[in-house]
Formats: sequence, C-alpha cells, structure tokens
Amino acid sequence: MFFKRFRRQPNRPRPTTDAEFVAAYKATGNLDLLGELYERHIDLVYAVCYKYLRDEDDSKDAVMQLFEQLVTDLRRHEVTNFKSWLHSVARNYCLMHLRSQRVRVGAGMDTDLPDEDRLDQLSIAEWPDDDDALDLERALSRLPDALERLPEPQRICIDLFYLKQKSYADVADLTGYDFKQVKSYLQNGRRNLKLILQK
Repeated sequence: MFFKRFRRQPNRPRPTTDAEFVAAYKATGNLDLLGELYERHIDLVYAVCYKYLRDEDDSKDAVMQLFEQLVTDLRRHEVTNFKSWLHSVARNYCLMHLRSQRVRVGAGMDTDLPDEDRLDQLSIAEWPDDDDALDLERALSRLPDALERLPEPQRICIDLFYLKQKSYADVADLTGYDFKQVKSYLQNGRRNLKLILQK
C-alpha cells in the first residue's frame, strides 16, 4: 500500500463514494481523504503508467508523482467523474514525460520491437503538441456524443484502443484492418474528436 501513513480523523463522517471524497477533500484540504481516495484507484493509475512507460520502477515513480500533482490539481478542477478524470491525468502525465524525452524516443526507436510496439512509440512521438490544452474534465462528459459523430472506422478504433485499452494488434484482429489502417484511423479520429470537443 502506497499510503499507509494516511489515517481518517476520528468523529468525522466517512465519505463512501468518489464524489463524496472529492467534495470532502476540496472542502478541507485533508490529505488523509485524498490518500484514501487515491488508494481506491491506485491499481488503475499504475496500469495506465505501465502501459505508456513500459518500466516498473518508472511507473511506480509516476504513481507517487501523480499523487503529489493531485494535491493541487483536484482542488483547482471541477471533477464530476473522478475515475475517468484520473485516467486522463495519468495518461497525460505519461505522455508529457515521454514527450520530454522525444528526441530519444523518436530518433532512438527500437526497430527490433514487434510492429505494435513500434507503432505505440510512433504514436507517442507524433502526439499533437496542443493535446493538453483540451479541458479534459468538460470534454469527458461530451465524449459519447462526440464519438458518435466520427466515421465508423475511426469510432471503432478509438473505442477499442483508448476506451477498451486494446493494443494495435488487438484492434487489427478485431476489426480486420491492417496496422497502417488502424494507425491512420486513430490519428484521424483523435484529430476529429479534438475538433468536435473544442467547438
């Protein structure tokens, strides 16, 4: 457990839902509450970090850094779905970390990796620079409607890769598209989604 040091204060009603924890933390700034809330989702955060960073120690460090980031971020943002918001925060943290190493990631791409892993690296290296400008909290609530407005191949690939956490190979197998098609549908789908959500 990462946050054993956090303990609930006696004689206070204990929050039960994520929304109650968020509200209580924003009202009090009590790190005990944030620690308990984060514990609930720490496996998710680690899984997201490991998906992008591909290293156990780096992923554990990211989990700790993300908690420190939440101390301020959660009090500054209106969060209606904590789990989805946290997933986005963790993903963006990892993408920013990888982007900071873009020269090494892009120029030093390992050509011995399987196709799907090389495509993962390429996708990260080419991630749009202004992606983090999106207001992810508000965008998440509009995502289902925005997805429905995408062309079917883009919608299917976005849903499988990002929402269902499938690999490039899985998406290709499930849809019958080849790797280049999957990559193209994901790139175009991301761009179109961003345009829809920014309107």
